[in-house]
Formats: sequence, C-alpha cells, structure tokens
Amino acid sequence: MPAKLKPRLPAIPDDKLTDRQKELMEAIRSGPRGRVSQGGPFGVYLHAPDFGDLTQRLGAHCRYKTGVPPRLSEFAILCTARLWRAQYEWHAHAAIAEKAGVAPQTIRDVKAGRAPKKAAKDERAIYDFIQELYKTKRVSERNFRRVHAFLGDAATVELVGILGYYGMVAMMLDVFNVALPEGANPPFPEK
Repeated sequence: MPAKLKPRLPAIPDDKLTDRQKELMEAIRSGPRGRVSQGGPFGVYLHAPDFGDLTQRLGAHCRYKTGVPPRLSEFAILCTARLWRAQYEWHAHAAIAEKAGVAPQTIRDVKAGRAPKKAAKDERAIYDFIQELYKTKRVSERNFRRVHAFLGDAATVELVGILGYYGMVAMMLDVFNVALPEGANPPFPEK
C-alpha cells in the first residue's frame, strides 16, 4: 500500500482565521450545508477566501437548487468522483447518493469502474453522457438526446454545470491531497 499522502496546505485553526476567512466559514455554515468542518474542499477554500466564497455559493446552488433530481445529481457526482479517483468526494457523496435512491449495486459498479448495467434507465443515460464527455470532450447527439429527453433544457445545462463544479472540487481535493476524515478508508487505490 502506498504511503499516505501528505496534505499540501496547512489546516488553519479557528482562532487563527482572518476576518475574511471567518466570513467564508460563516457563509458556508449558514447555507444549506449546515455546520460543516474545515474538511474537504472548505479547508482549501480558506486559503483563497474570495475565490472560496464564489465557489461555495456555486456549489450550494449545484447541490441544492438545480432542476436535476437529487438521485441523478448525486449519481453524477459519484461518476465524477470515480473518474478523478477523488477520495474525499467519493467518501462524502456515496452515502448521500444511496440515501437519495441510487441502488447500492449501482454505487459498487461505479466505484469499481464498471458500467452500471442494472442501474435505472436515466442513470445509465447520465453515465454514458459523462463517460463520453470525459473521454472525447464532446457528447454525441444520441447521448445528448437520451439525457435531454428526461431533463429538458434547463436541467441539462445544470447537469453539465454540476459536472464542471464537481470536477473542479475533485481537482482541489486531489491537487492539495485533502485527507479523509480520521478512520475513513480510501475508496480508490493511489497510484
């Protein structure tokens, strides 16, 4: 097993936060996420609080306010986490996805890098859309129409936004070696 990755940014104790960093944490905590810690991407955002504020607001919208049903949004987040092997993102969203209605077998298939053949039809369409987008940097007319047929214009735009946002989160988590919570096992092997 490879050595544990060392975080690249120091944690900032609450009593050492600048006023702007405190404002950022209060903005995050007073929103739909509630009382979160500085774990995950939030600890990274503290190091660039103006960027972090804009980013967390976009994230709150992507997660809680789009026309993409929570089951499909969380499924898309898991697909993104798997493609990036984003340990923290997967850890944070696998249970949320299951609670939102994604079948445990579907979650296991995505985690293993397998197409979820027994997943619901809409999840399979989103899976194919995401796989093609990441592989070719485009989406074929067939895969676009499959997703658009059940999401419509606005939610299809929002789905692509969710993918972009969680791709950015995955990059933040991966580049800065954000640690999983104490006692959590990495869902993916590190290369």
